[in-house]
Amino acid sequence: MGAIANDWLCPLKPEFRKPYYRKLYETVKNAYDTEVVFPPPDDIFKAFEFTPLHEVKAVILGQDPYHNYGQANGLCFSVSPSVEIPPSLKNIYKELHDDLGCYIPDNGCLEKWAHEGVLLLNTVLTVQAHHANSHRGIGWEEFTDAAIRILNEQDRPIVFLLWGRPAQAKARMLSNPKHLILTAAHPSPLSAYNGFFGCRHFSKCNEFLKAHGVEPIDWQIENIKS
Repeated sequence: MGAIANDWLCPLKPEFRKPYYRKLYETVKNAYDTEVVFPPPDDIFKAFEFTPLHEVKAVILGQDPYHNYGQANGLCFSVSPSVEIPPSLKNIYKELHDDLGCYIPDNGCLEKWAHEGVLLLNTVLTVQAHHANSHRGIGWEEFTDAAIRILNEQDRPIVFLLWGRPAQAKARMLSNPKHLILTAAHPSPLSAYNGFFGCRHFSKCNEFLKAHGVEPIDWQIENIKS
C-alpha cells in the first residue's frame, strides 16, 4: 500500500493506530496478494497525495474505484488518459460544458482538478476486479469519514459537491458554517436527468470561492491528443 506523507498525515495518524485500521490493512494487503485489486497499490492514497489538506478548496465524493482493468487511478471519477471516458464522467463533462462553457475533452484524467484543489475522494479506496463495491464494509468508510471530519474542522471555506445518495449521506458530518454543501443526483446515466443536469455546481462553487477571497477552480480539462 502507498503512504500518506504530506500535511494529511498528522490529523490522520490517530486512525492508523486504531484496531479497525490494523484489520483493514491486513485485509487489503491479503487481497492484493491473492486477487486482482484496483487501483495499483501506490495509487490508493493518490487523492490525498495530489491534494494536500491546506490546498483543498472543493471536495467531490465518489463511491469506490472503477473495477475494470486500467481504469482506476486513485481519484474518483478519473481514469488514465488512454482509457475510454466512463459514462458518469461524460455526464459530468456535459454539465460542465452547459454550466461554464468548458469544451468536452478527449480524455478522462482529472489530475488537473486534484492539483487545482479539488479532493477527488472515493469513500472506499480499493475494489476487487470486476466486482463493484466488493471492498465495502471492510473499514475504508471509517477512514474516509475521518478525512471528511478533518475537512469539516478546517477554518476556511470549502465546497462539498455531493452527488447521489451515498455522498449526500455524508452531509450530516458537515456542520461548519464556513463551508458550502451542494447536493444533486448522481451523474450516472441512470440518474443524471433527475437533477444532476442543470445543477450548475461548478459555477456555484467558483462563485462561493470568489466571494470568500479564494482563487476559483479552473475546471477545464485539456485535450491530450493533437
